[in-house]
Amino acid sequence: MFVSSNAVRHFYMKNQAVAGVNIAYSAINNIALSDQSIETPRYWATGPGTAKALLAAGIATHLIDAPANDAAQFDSEALWERVRGQVKAGDRVLIVRGTTQQSSVENETLMNGRPWLADQLTSAGVQVDTVVSYERRAPVFTVEQMAWIAEASRDGSVWLFSSSEAIDNLHNAAKQIDWSKSKAIATHPRIAEAARRVGFGVVCESRPLLSDVVTSIESLV
Repeated sequence: MFVSSNAVRHFYMKNQAVAGVNIAYSAINNIALSDQSIETPRYWATGPGTAKALLAAGIATHLIDAPANDAAQFDSEALWERVRGQVKAGDRVLIVRGTTQQSSVENETLMNGRPWLADQLTSAGVQVDTVVSYERRAPVFTVEQMAWIAEASRDGSVWLFSSSEAIDNLHNAAKQIDWSKSKAIATHPRIAEAARRVGFGVVCESRPLLSDVVTSIESLV
């Protein structure tokens, strides 16, 4: 299970041999379809962006499970509805994810992300392992970038957020800014909640598909 397209890209960037094995799995899957004694792994993705990254890594379409393109949300809950019938007690799932480097605590790296899906799997008797494929760090903005941020907070710009962590990093870097006149588009209800928490005056929820985001932007300008 890959939590994001970044998880896919960095995992296979560091594991070229694994990428070759996956392509081989894809190639023999047609045999496996007719011979149930041959097992090939499934590849779970939280949304279309992650699924596209898996395709680029050489994984065959029929081995990838993800929420449907018309799903209300692309998240762990939607993925679980799709895959819960695949697993049984004794199965193993590897979750590929990232970590967040906490800049305020030297050399401290924390796992981040919700454990919701892992909890569902564990409750079903599935063995869950995790592997870290990349690390996120809060940006350090230049004086010029801080000036852009301040201007965009009051000039009618529309802010697009695809993670709650992005909002928290922005807020921590610019705590002096009043966001009450700012407009934000959030690609998930939890992200929208984070935007409201830091004070964005207008928050519009949107699915992360380009067409939905464009529609949301048009509704705000």
